[in-house]
Amino acid sequence: MKNVIQKAYFDHFGTKVDFLVQSPGRINLIGEHTDYNHGFVLPAAIDRSLILGIGPRTDSQVHVFAHDLNQSFQFNLSHHYQKSELQWPNYLMGILHQIQKRTGILPHGFNCVFGGNIPLGAGLSSSAALECGAAFGLNQLYALGLSRIELALLGQAAENEFVGVRCGIMDPFANIFGQENQVIKIDCESLNYEYVPFLANDLDLVLCDTGVKHSLATSEYNTRRAECESGVRAIQASFPEIKSLRHAKLHHLEAIRTQIPVATYLRCSYIIHEIERVPLACDDLIRCDFEAFGRKMFATHEGLKNEFAVSCEELDFLVENAKKH
Repeated sequence: MKNVIQKAYFDHFGTKVDFLVQSPGRINLIGEHTDYNHGFVLPAAIDRSLILGIGPRTDSQVHVFAHDLNQSFQFNLSHHYQKSELQWPNYLMGILHQIQKRTGILPHGFNCVFGGNIPLGAGLSSSAALECGAAFGLNQLYALGLSRIELALLGQAAENEFVGVRCGIMDPFANIFGQENQVIKIDCESLNYEYVPFLANDLDLVLCDTGVKHSLATSEYNTRRAECESGVRAIQASFPEIKSLRHAKLHHLEAIRTQIPVATYLRCSYIIHEIERVPLACDDLIRCDFEAFGRKMFATHEGLKNEFAVSCEELDFLVENAKKH
């Protein structure tokens, strides 16, 4: 893929690419929807990635070519960014908006060609790969001096403030900090993290594509986040010390159960259980007890299906058939 992007860059801009960035997708093994509730997550970078070829310009123009989509987009760093109906340019404009907020106007624009093998809309964070890959590349190109954690935070802010998805830190964090044969236990409240080994010579992580595409910007994602926040406010009325579902326990939720909609109760119940599952799942991996770890993954799916209501028929089918093997 690197050779393809290098050739596409030369064909498009008539010069050799200055450098390439390989920006991975990610999976999350357990800890679903817990990041924006200040809980724990357990993601890992995967062997699917975007390759971005980046080179400087002498003006303030940004010229980008999405190789896989055969689409071009141009904009000016000094102009107010307008969202694009193509969608993918919004991730780039969002990250540039954040870079400019933190470091000032970039000295020049840039050319970029990108492409890769992360399936779009498959929940593997192709958007974070594009945002963080561009941020990482520009950090190098113009010596901006941004740390890795700052790059991850830029990716989250780009989604929150420009794209319009109120996502947590997990996707950009996994993209920036992912390592081979390691999963990352991230505390989404403190941003402390630790690597947990995934050492299983006789096991592989297999990603199964349901064929059902989704876009966080148009999905129920923001609705679920709002429901969780509504539950926290209800709990705070009786327990002011509870600032997020990270610190809520089931007895807090049960105490206000009759005061909130059933849907809100179910969303919060799932999150509380899921936050408790992640550290226990890490202990399973450290012991190489993959059967116990697998049982927790199945429990997560049941919660996502029955309490958080974000599964679908095709995914349920795959999970049920996976149980037979």
